[in-house]
Amino acid sequence: MKYLHTMIRVRDVDANLRFFCQGLGLKEMRRMENEAGKFTLIFLAAPESPEAEVELTYNWGSEEDYGTARNFGHLAFRVDNIYDTCERLQSMGYTINRPPRDGHMAFVRSPDLISVELLQDGHLPPMEPWVSMPNTGVW
Repeated sequence: MKYLHTMIRVRDVDANLRFFCQGLGLKEMRRMENEAGKFTLIFLAAPESPEAEVELTYNWGSEEDYGTARNFGHLAFRVDNIYDTCERLQSMGYTINRPPRDGHMAFVRSPDLISVELLQDGHLPPMEPWVSMPNTGVW
């Protein structure tokens, strides 16, 4: 397994870039603007650990008050086999909130309800029971 990134939602891109880049010394690694989804993703990393990123997510025009509950988005981990990982978590009593129907991505929550994204290293062919499994709750 490899740690990928931590996502946080932001209301002001410039203010957050000032804090994380100028204040903390992180560097902007890449940026993605999604006009259809109306959001911007900005990936930042510390110079000594460029593989461990912070993803700033800016939802265009959103007036949602993130407060302390929605400002933190999720942790993300790359896994060798997403089906085996989800099966192991499920057998331990954890709910797979967003099953890996596509053989690539799933979400589960920690005991403290922290959302964790699991990403397959590459893609596996879709397979049951995951393909037919509905989403549960929120992630």
